[in-house]
Amino acid sequence: MTPQPHSRAAVLWTGGKDCALALHQARRDGWTIAALVTFAPAEADFKAHPLPVLEMQARQMGLAWLRLPVSEPYDLDYEEGLRKIRDDHGIGTVFTGDIAEVDGFPNWILQRAQPAGISVRMPLWGRDRRELWDEILAAGMKVVISCVKAGTLGPDWVGREVDRSLFERLAEECRNTDIDLSGENGEFHTLIRGGTLEGQKDWELVFEDARTVREPDYTYLRIRTVRDRHPCR
Repeated sequence: MTPQPHSRAAVLWTGGKDCALALHQARRDGWTIAALVTFAPAEADFKAHPLPVLEMQARQMGLAWLRLPVSEPYDLDYEEGLRKIRDDHGIGTVFTGDIAEVDGFPNWILQRAQPAGISVRMPLWGRDRRELWDEILAAGMKVVISCVKAGTLGPDWVGREVDRSLFERLAEECRNTDIDLSGENGEFHTLIRGGTLEGQKDWELVFEDARTVREPDYTYLRIRTVRDRHPCR
């Protein structure tokens, strides 16, 4: 869909590679991105996507970061949050980094957006995984593997930045297993710490005091401090 003049949109934001690519493509297609939106419970402690990192990402890109609280029943809170960004920020469209159905369930945001009067755009939906990675790497995104599920890639992958060489290793690993190349089944999660997205100056974050934490079900990167690598620029 071609955006109307002065169309305002938001990107549903987890801080990972897929939502970053959705942002990149939305801008490339002419949309005005007014905000990054993250739904999170009040006491959320996301291991793979720490909220302070998401806030710093938005700041580096000069975008508003809207953290919208949710609690049970989640469907009602999501719908209320979408109405809020529509009414308070003039946002009529949200972009997501969704690629495919997960475990055969209908798309959650599509279901919540309809009663809220918000349209949803999913520019990555159904696309080839390698093609998506090629665009991510071509855009210069600095992608860090922030979490892996037990029994998938192995804990030594956590904290590594995916360049072309490591991507080929990842692709080979996925060919030899049932791991999805984009981690769509929760096999692994990512954070971006910089890059040159469409319409965006180059930026870079530093993850300080970061260490790998192993738990029975997953291994993740605990990031205690995040800062701008070029604070005076």
